Amino acid sequence: MKKQILFLTFISLLLTQAGCQNKINKAVRDTKYSAWEIVGVEKRDLFRREVNNTKKNQEETGEAFKDALTKLKEVYAFDGGKLEKEYRSLNSAYEKADGEAKQVRASIIKVETVAGDLFAEWKKEIAEINSADLRVKSSANLAATQVKYGEMHGSLKKAESKMDPVLAKLKDQVLYLKHNLNAKAVGSLKNESARIEKDIAALIADTELSIKAADEFIKELE
Repeated sequence: MKKQILFLTFISLLLTQAGCQNKINKAVRDTKYSAWEIVGVEKRDLFRREVNNTKKNQEETGEAFKDALTKLKEVYAFDGGKLEKEYRSLNSAYEKADGEAKQVRASIIKVETVAGDLFAEWKKEIAEINSADLRVKSSANLAATQVKYGEMHGSLKKAESKMDPVLAKLKDQVLYLKHNLNAKAVGSLKNESARIEKDIAALIADTELSIKAADEFIKELE
């Protein structure tokens, strides 16, 4: 019984701390929004900017994974020479793709945060409109924007969800090659070649679709 009370107290403290942190984070964001509004930049403008930044980060990530795929194929095609050079090239491509993927994840979080704040403000301000007709129109506009955002966000998350599995497989190949710099090792890696090449190609395809969805959404916001 005593352990249960201690456990519940601990959980309560964690939830309280999390709640306080959320309030602090919101206060910080509100301060930033106020500062931007002073110079004429609204949440909608910031939202558009974050979506555009995410699109650019995805473009760079797509290129990084394409480069990693190219380097991987060069390793598979290795036929004498210095395998150390091929390993370093592949490792560099992997680290680049990993770094770009991190940028995409951070960008998506920013988009989600600004979107949540924008839609909450929009909904609150609709209630302040006296004209019933304008309230209905604004509500319809908000709902339509949220639907389109949901579609774009789903596309973003789908592409993002494939990054970690592909990166994990790339890392496996990089580390195996690092520990076995010989032609036999290359032969072993080839056993996984079709699968990983297919996974990278699927990721690139989903990334390109997500970029297109973000681009179309940006046009809708304009």
